[in-house]
Amino acid sequence: MNKEKKPVDFKVIHELTDVFIRKFSFEAEKYDDDGNISSAKDRKTGDILSFDCSYNTVEFSFGKESDLHVIYDRFKKYFTFTSDFLKENNHAITGMGINPYHEYNRNVPVPNGRYRMLLHHLKSYEKYRDLKHFHDIPNFGLLTCASQTHVDVSKNELTEAINTFNKLEPLKALLFSNSPMGEYLCARDHLWRESLHGLNPHNVDIFDKEIESVDELVSYIRSMSLYCLERDGHYINFAPTPLDIYFTSDLIQGEFYNGKGYEKYTFTPEIGDLDYLRSFKFVDLTHRGTLELRSVCEQPVGEILTSQAFHAGLKKNLGTLSVYLDDLHQIYGQAYTVGELRRMFVRKDLPDFVSKEELSAILTDLIDIAKEGLDRRGRDEAIFLEPLYRRAKKVLSPARETVEGRFQGRSLEYYIDKFGEL
Repeated sequence: MNKEKKPVDFKVIHELTDVFIRKFSFEAEKYDDDGNISSAKDRKTGDILSFDCSYNTVEFSFGKESDLHVIYDRFKKYFTFTSDFLKENNHAITGMGINPYHEYNRNVPVPNGRYRMLLHHLKSYEKYRDLKHFHDIPNFGLLTCASQTHVDVSKNELTEAINTFNKLEPLKALLFSNSPMGEYLCARDHLWRESLHGLNPHNVDIFDKEIESVDELVSYIRSMSLYCLERDGHYINFAPTPLDIYFTSDLIQGEFYNGKGYEKYTFTPEIGDLDYLRSFKFVDLTHRGTLELRSVCEQPVGEILTSQAFHAGLKKNLGTLSVYLDDLHQIYGQAYTVGELRRMFVRKDLPDFVSKEELSAILTDLIDIAKEGLDRRGRDEAIFLEPLYRRAKKVLSPARETVEGRFQGRSLEYYIDKFGEL
């Protein structure tokens, strides 16, 4: 954010990138169309500095590690350097799921083929108005920010892990929501689901049924839609098409940006096009052999690894978590699907079939299960869960804290500063 409530000065961001990669010995990997570095990597650790959709959002990605403390030590170095540099230029960085100054920013994509394609695709929702409801914020990806976690998963435990983490999603919203907008505490759910990404509901959100086998998961993936790929050096957009239909089609009609405008492009599907399948499921199987858990909003910087610690502990204690959720009849014994429960729990008003006291006890139990898993990992990582116990006690996610504090008279800047403190 620009502290003057003006657009972020991208020159400052590019200068930051240049000094960052020199300071930490990163190597530039990708450049935008203007010659600015948009992604850089530390070859030794696998860490990446990049910009997610827009130069208004910096993304720190970390190479695979077995100890959260190792990641946290590197994060502290990267964040402190970045924050100090921005302060010197009257800018700031904070941990929120929606950029709090987005109304002042130039919400434009990183100028490259991928992000130009993505925004063009999302803006084409008008063509599909007769098929579903859409919100009118197609550039939401330029404003929003997540805290995503990858956990290793074996083939034998794949379906149990997907079903258990999927079932957990409603309750996670009570701990991690941090993108208040309108009636929502986690508006990110709504923004993805009611965009063109959600034209095919299998590409987004919750799994609407339990996955019984790997074959059934493969069948589910075949029902997801593809909407872009690269051919002849160009990103091609086309109507979202389920894979089953896509790979039985002789020709697909798309379009690409030729430097001046959009030109039609007809092509034949190839098996390699699978590389461009973009799933936005909350629990997503990746080509890395991991489950990516992607429903969590960006967290306050001082509590940055709460989500990663929570997921790592629960993964280690997956059987206990699964049994606990199966016995949680006051939540899952209601007349609602897991998806409907999630949509209830991301709102400001809690459903009336469960009390705040019951929810507090349930959330505390879940954190205890995660703590037990972390203790079994034997790396003294449970310290990262401490903020969650405070949240569970009052059923107070960062978003709810912000909304209630603003109602009581605290300024937005108070939370920008608080959530930006390491």
